[in-house]
Amino acid sequence: MDERQQGLDAALIDFHELWHPQPFREPRPQWCERWPALLDEIMALPESGIAHLNDDNAAALALLARHLPPVAAIAPLLDLPAMPGAPLPERGMHWAWEIPGRKRQQIEAFAMAAAHGGQPVLDWCGGKGHLGRLLALAWETPVHTLEIDAALCDAGESLARRAGVRQQFIVADALASADWPQAGQHAVALHACGELHRHLIRDGVDRGVSSFDVAPCCYYRGVAENYQPLSSGLALQLTRDDTRLAVTETVTASSRETRQRDRAIAWKLGFDAYRRRVSGDAYRAFKPVPEAWLRADFADFLGRMAEREGLPPPSLRVAAEFEGRGWQRRDEVMRLSIVRHAFRRAMEIWLALDLAGFMAGRGYQVSLGSFCERRLTPRNLMISARLA
Repeated sequence: MDERQQGLDAALIDFHELWHPQPFREPRPQWCERWPALLDEIMALPESGIAHLNDDNAAALALLARHLPPVAAIAPLLDLPAMPGAPLPERGMHWAWEIPGRKRQQIEAFAMAAAHGGQPVLDWCGGKGHLGRLLALAWETPVHTLEIDAALCDAGESLARRAGVRQQFIVADALASADWPQAGQHAVALHACGELHRHLIRDGVDRGVSSFDVAPCCYYRGVAENYQPLSSGLALQLTRDDTRLAVTETVTASSRETRQRDRAIAWKLGFDAYRRRVSGDAYRAFKPVPEAWLRADFADFLGRMAEREGLPPPSLRVAAEFEGRGWQRRDEVMRLSIVRHAFRRAMEIWLALDLAGFMAGRGYQVSLGSFCERRLTPRNLMISARLA
């Protein structure tokens, strides 16, 4: 694990100029001038090639390696094992009330990979407690599910009663609770976002939690300006935006969601181009865009954005011009983003290894691997730790 961590740390530093710039903000990152042949190949790709390379990490790395051979050394560092799993016992046909199909498959895969050692279970930030309910059934053990939303807890309690399991819900803010986690527990967390999973690991280690099975998600949440590593010996320094790179995949998005995403990107880029034209500024972050604004036409969207940002109102002719410019920029951004996205999995594994390294340094036996296939969720990494 240490060798993989140090290798990724060095590689991400070496290729910082490829993954750090954001094409949404920088129309032409500096690497475009340094490696013009790489730029030419990307700009000549067919539309189908753009989508494939943005989704296929291995293919994107291979493309980069043709122009920068040292990039090839990253691929072996991303080859993580599948977590060993045990079949779940028969649990009846009705345990999964209200769970969408893909989410159910994620929960079942996580439960199969999370080996039980006999300790009481803490289901961290568990929502309606679907994971906790399955573990209570499969492991025949009491489960505490901690969740901040009282309505979700009420719904979860009803589902637990229907399933006939010993599952108690605690309405509490995970970031402020002085009582949880507790020594001797087996803490599980499926896609607890950012500071929620970091807090569980930091406090759980300090309090003597016996076992952890954690699938991290949304690493950037709770990061201020710069990411603060938990483990030692790392040289890479990350901004909050850098950590977003780890979770930019949309492999599970439907065609309709993909079309909506593309339109939102194109319209925001159209507004950015308009703002640059009338103000003369470089990229400037703007507040989140209300979803309702993206359901009208572009002229209405651009007018609302211009009013909110204190810019002159555009005419219909100007709006048509910048709608076209937005779609053109969307095409460029998707092409240039292939280079950045090639390092997405490397960033995610680096972040997961930071958590794993912290736990190993505090006396835990730790393993890192995938608990399901990417088609179920791109956030398929699991950190398993047992107190030695």
